[in-house]
Amino acid sequence: MAVGASARVSNGTQPSRFIRKISNCRRLTKLHGSYLASNSFFLSCKSFPQSRAFSCSASVKDNPKPVLSEMRRTSVEDPNAFELSSLTALSTLDGRYWEKVKDLAHFMSECGLIRFRILFEIKWLIKLSQIPEVTEVSSFSEEALCFLEGVIEGFSMSDALEKCQSHPEIAKVLEFFHFACTSEDINNLAHALMLKGALNTVMLPVIDELIRALYKMGKDNSHILMLSRTHGQPAMPTTLGKEMATFASRLSRERHHISQVALLGKFAGAVRNYNAHLVAYPDINWPRVAEEFVKSLGLNFNPYVTQIEPHDCMVKLFFAIIQFDIILMDFDSDIWGYISVSYFKQITKAGEIGSSTMPHKVNPIDFENSEGNLGKSNAGLSHLSMKLPISCWQVNEARLSEDLDQSWEVLAEPIQTVLNFLSRDKTSFTMFSNFGLLFTLIDIYTVYEKLKELTRGRAVMQESIRELIIGLELPEDAKANLLNLTPHTYIGAAVNLAKNVDMFVDLVNGNNAL
Repeated sequence: MAVGASARVSNGTQPSRFIRKISNCRRLTKLHGSYLASNSFFLSCKSFPQSRAFSCSASVKDNPKPVLSEMRRTSVEDPNAFELSSLTALSTLDGRYWEKVKDLAHFMSECGLIRFRILFEIKWLIKLSQIPEVTEVSSFSEEALCFLEGVIEGFSMSDALEKCQSHPEIAKVLEFFHFACTSEDINNLAHALMLKGALNTVMLPVIDELIRALYKMGKDNSHILMLSRTHGQPAMPTTLGKEMATFASRLSRERHHISQVALLGKFAGAVRNYNAHLVAYPDINWPRVAEEFVKSLGLNFNPYVTQIEPHDCMVKLFFAIIQFDIILMDFDSDIWGYISVSYFKQITKAGEIGSSTMPHKVNPIDFENSEGNLGKSNAGLSHLSMKLPISCWQVNEARLSEDLDQSWEVLAEPIQTVLNFLSRDKTSFTMFSNFGLLFTLIDIYTVYEKLKELTRGRAVMQESIRELIIGLELPEDAKANLLNLTPHTYIGAAVNLAKNVDMFVDLVNGNNAL
């Protein structure tokens, strides 16, 4: 590999000193198995007497290939050449700051998300086993419950499913792990508990440690006089303790606001109307079941949502964190100013490098770093706060009706749900359904493939759905029940939920009437 380097040094710099600085650098750099020492560079310097400046060029003797082309070639031939490390991480959070933030990975990483997803699937299966009307999922024995709890506690992505398949009680009801759930049912709960866990276990303890330190500084330095400044100019006498106490008080107030945000969760199907739930088990009070389930996870229940939980409380939390960060940025700025006028003296560390050209300096890099990272964090939180709760739909009833008439593919869900929840093994079932009909020997997976082929990514009309239902090997009465479903009638509990909203609004506002 060939490396070219050049430098120009301004008037007054001695070329010999510059050369020594380069030549004495003995650091070895590993580049894809080849070690290059800086003293293998051939240096040539040319003086320019008139300007008292010089240029310096360098090249590597033993490898003529360009550096970048070699790196590109290696990365293509060896996919592991750039495995994740502090040097290859795309984000500084996974790089230079990893030691400071690694405790968050247990909650906020992809692994954390998957762990919470599996937790909810298992908890949901246990909840179904406790509902008498769901006869297909019998109550689990104490041994089976302990087994499932053990899967959660000893979480391993590689063997969680394998363990469940190997247990005789659980293997019979594997298809119910995801019963009536849309992906957002699982994800919104996972994200809420990821945030809650990160806050309570990692962030709030660190925040408390910071506030205690400032509180102690305020108490210990309550008598130390100093000149306060406004607009950067001398103003009035104050004490160092009072200034520190001010920040302790402000941060403590915001810490309280952060801790008081109650995160919400929803668990009600694709658009929160319990459509699939009710078509399978019409006699169960699914809104109550969903509320009990969400609250059992340590979250508050949100009964009025669309496909997603609208994240209003998450936005409230983000804005509280943003305000905390802004106060901390103000603190960073003040401390930076105190250092600049020598009110504070920084402690030097042996071997620490300050300015590259001014060895006498001790720069306030920790406070500068803090201020910059807080600003970057707030930019991300601000975007999420403005983006997450927005919905742009407006009502045009005629257009809504037309949309439903052209969307018969939505009936794929109830057809699949009715067949799936009755299946006793991978190929067939024989049992009495909630429609009051006896189904026998239905090829579940063949039906699913037919539904997918017919509806996935396509606009489906009524006749296509009717042909599919008529083609199923079902008793005529069963077909009639499915044929009676339309996009206009498959609405779950939506009407009653809307009519009963006054009960929820009264509860929130503490009013008996609106």
